[in-house]
Amino acid sequence: MENSSAISCPSTPRWNSERPFLTGSFHQETKTTSRFFDTKGYSVDSLGLGSEKAIGCYNAAVQELVVIDDLLSAMVGIQGRYISIKRAHGKEDNFTFQVDASMDLALQELAKRVFPLCESFMLINQFVESRSQFKNGLVNHAFAAALRALLLDYQAMVAQLEHQFRLGRLSLQGLWFYCQPMMGSMQALSNVIQRASANNFAGSAVLNLLQSQAKAMAGDNGVRSLLEKMAECASNAYLGILERWVYEGVIDDPYGEFFIAENKSLQKESLTHDYDAKYWTQRYSLKDGIPSFLANISGTILTTGKYLNVMRECGHHMQVPQSENSKLMSFGSNHRYLECIKSAYDFASSELLNLIKEKYDLMGKLRSIKHYLLLDQGDFLVHFMDIARDELTKKLDEISVEKLQSLLDLALRTTAAATDPCHEDLTCCVEASSLLKKLGTLTDGERSRNVPDDNDLEEPVSITGLETFSLNYKIRWPLSIVISKHSLTKYQLIFRFLFHCKHVDRQLCGAWQAHQGVRALNMRGTAISRSSLLCRSMLKFINSLLHYLTFEVIEPNWHVMHNRLQTAKSIDEVIQHHEFFLDKCLRGCLLLLPEFLKKVERLKSLCLQYAAATQWLISSSIDVPSLVESDGSLVSEKPRQSKSRRPYQPLKLSSSNKTVADSILKFEREFNAELQSLGPILNSSSKAEPYLTHLSKCILGIGNEL
Repeated sequence: MENSSAISCPSTPRWNSERPFLTGSFHQETKTTSRFFDTKGYSVDSLGLGSEKAIGCYNAAVQELVVIDDLLSAMVGIQGRYISIKRAHGKEDNFTFQVDASMDLALQELAKRVFPLCESFMLINQFVESRSQFKNGLVNHAFAAALRALLLDYQAMVAQLEHQFRLGRLSLQGLWFYCQPMMGSMQALSNVIQRASANNFAGSAVLNLLQSQAKAMAGDNGVRSLLEKMAECASNAYLGILERWVYEGVIDDPYGEFFIAENKSLQKESLTHDYDAKYWTQRYSLKDGIPSFLANISGTILTTGKYLNVMRECGHHMQVPQSENSKLMSFGSNHRYLECIKSAYDFASSELLNLIKEKYDLMGKLRSIKHYLLLDQGDFLVHFMDIARDELTKKLDEISVEKLQSLLDLALRTTAAATDPCHEDLTCCVEASSLLKKLGTLTDGERSRNVPDDNDLEEPVSITGLETFSLNYKIRWPLSIVISKHSLTKYQLIFRFLFHCKHVDRQLCGAWQAHQGVRALNMRGTAISRSSLLCRSMLKFINSLLHYLTFEVIEPNWHVMHNRLQTAKSIDEVIQHHEFFLDKCLRGCLLLLPEFLKKVERLKSLCLQYAAATQWLISSSIDVPSLVESDGSLVSEKPRQSKSRRPYQPLKLSSSNKTVADSILKFEREFNAELQSLGPILNSSSKAEPYLTHLSKCILGIGNEL
């Protein structure tokens, strides 16, 4: 039931109810004195009756004529001389008919048989008068109009009976005989009206009531047909609202009766800056009280109008082609209205999908995002990390985002990314928290049940731009429906993880190059050789992790999504496949396994500490004499080429080799311990996520080598 009071609508003028002659209700006014005694202005000349006498004073034949005359008046809600209408105090729809107690008992019984028909007429007539007001809505207006047409037929029947009575051809038994066909129909309608009035039904509630009553009267074809006809008439206005929605995407619902609500406070701009934007799911939504004949297809109806609205927001005023056969003017057992709605949905869906795919190049935008945020093409990133190294190593409050943006633009213009027409939509940003802390912003539905509370997430004491740097991408309407802020945040989480792994890989590669610089020395059995093995194991770990992330998680899932998008039939399917791809990547990239992610972050931290200490480890293990004398001149190379090389050897083992060995062993023990602790986590997680099995083998294999 829709609360009509919440909808602004014109009010019915007071004079419409204050002047009873406009509505005909003056015929039904209850007199303060009994009609049996206050009837001086009324007489039946043909009978010569006196108003002061009770009806029992006359013989049965005269009484029958008087009763017929009063019953004909009562059938249109007018009080007779010996049949009165009694209303309950304060209840306009509660009244009874009473007869003079002196009336012949046989006549009383026959008269009482007709009283239910009289009561039904008064209920229906009162409902028509009250429900024709603006505030009751279009469905009630249409229902009242259909009842008014029925009452016209009923009143025509009463007029014909009165004509027969004036001609002397109507007896009380004949009146009862002619009234019987209308008894069941009027009684069924009065039952519907009483329920509708008691519950203040409007809109779809009235339609559902009529349909349920029609089904309940399946044993009486006449009554069932009448109720179905009433439901069809009442639904015409409702179907008019539905037709505009599925054919034009417009809600023309002045009284709030339609089962689709529009929340105008939700704007499409929220899709690009609000992580929890509800525009697509709640701008248009289903309300309670859906008509039963539309319940199974309500979702299709909602989606059809949404699609047409998106195209209108894009400046494409599309309208579903209509024909005489596509008019939604009635519903019935042939279910043709369902076919019309389905064809309208197919048209709107295909048009919007073609618009987003062809004109706005959805796949091209997704490929561009994959190049940059999923590091599909890493040449620009290598160049950027080289030229932005000094800025990225600063603390958060010291980083200049404007400088990083200019360096990013330089990297994009000087690499293969310059050929991408979408590279100008790429911007950089610096987050205020670490990756682990940022993961706490995910909603409960997207996080693993093992994700701890935000208070349990460890925030590094001092983080730099390397841990907080991220890329942003400008998405415009209508692509923001698919690539919303919600989706873009997931891309950024994956990017930050990959970016930091790349940074660790670069640092370890620098450490490996430093070890290669001393290969000419015979370092077998020394701390440097052990450090070289540790560096190789760290590189193997980070390379295995990167290979797993890119080639075993992102690429396969991307190809699955790409193929599904090619066969998608609607924009909702596109959104579903895209979100499924991102969720799979988040799980596959271990971002929804916080316990594992903490271990990986600890391992990366050890790798970075080791890479930063490599130069000190090597220089502390080997004495490198200065090649410059105190006066600034270069030392001659000739003495070093003499046969007696030991006194002049430029590189020799340092006396602090034991300290270096202890440092390397400490790194090795911590790295090996963290690596081995991943085993149980991966083994337990791989049961639910089989794709982790290969990563588990690689990582555990690295641990066994140490």
